[in-house]
Amino acid sequence: MGMSKLKVLNVVLAVVLLILIILTLFFMKQDGKTEASASGSGKSAIEIIHKRTSVRDYTEKKVTRDQLETLVRAGMAAPTAMNKQPWLFVAIDDKELLNSLGAVLPYGKMLLKSTAAIIVCGDMNKVLDGHGKEMWIQDCSAASENILLAATDLGLGAVWTGVYPSEDRVSAVKKVLNLPENLIPLNVIPVGYPAGDTNPKDKWKTENLHWNKW
Repeated sequence: MGMSKLKVLNVVLAVVLLILIILTLFFMKQDGKTEASASGSGKSAIEIIHKRTSVRDYTEKKVTRDQLETLVRAGMAAPTAMNKQPWLFVAIDDKELLNSLGAVLPYGKMLLKSTAAIIVCGDMNKVLDGHGKEMWIQDCSAASENILLAATDLGLGAVWTGVYPSEDRVSAVKKVLNLPENLIPLNVIPVGYPAGDTNPKDKWKTENLHWNKW
């Protein structure tokens, strides 16, 4: 083989090697995007907080049990007084139950459209003694906010539907879900894929911030 042909062959091999490297890097990047999409949006915590909004209209696409478990895991990661964790979560993906809840909750009609919901309950068997008993409300509220933020990160829509302290709503939810006496439903969180774009409200008001003293 002449020198000229050897040079051409070396050039061809170099080009092929370069193309292989570029393709490898490209597919690695695509795999990274897929993994990020599967686990979350890839946005920062601050971005997710400001993107969160109450979503009340959903498509018919079903929320999976894996997604619901991810949301509840986020809820259980919330801060809790003395680590009592006085909560219990009921995840619902049964459409008849969702419709039943939507029928008894005056402000829960979005449940008729959602494909899932999470009920955040306070477990009175796990609460603090004495004056700390009512801390379950703060603990379960922190868990609820975690769930709402996690839903946003997964590309889902959700909304806090208040139940406690309305005795009528508490009674209605307990009856539909056959909850034991020690569980008090704080809220019902419908979950689904948003129907259309959602635009969060800008709630920043400088007058609500004071530095050091009043």
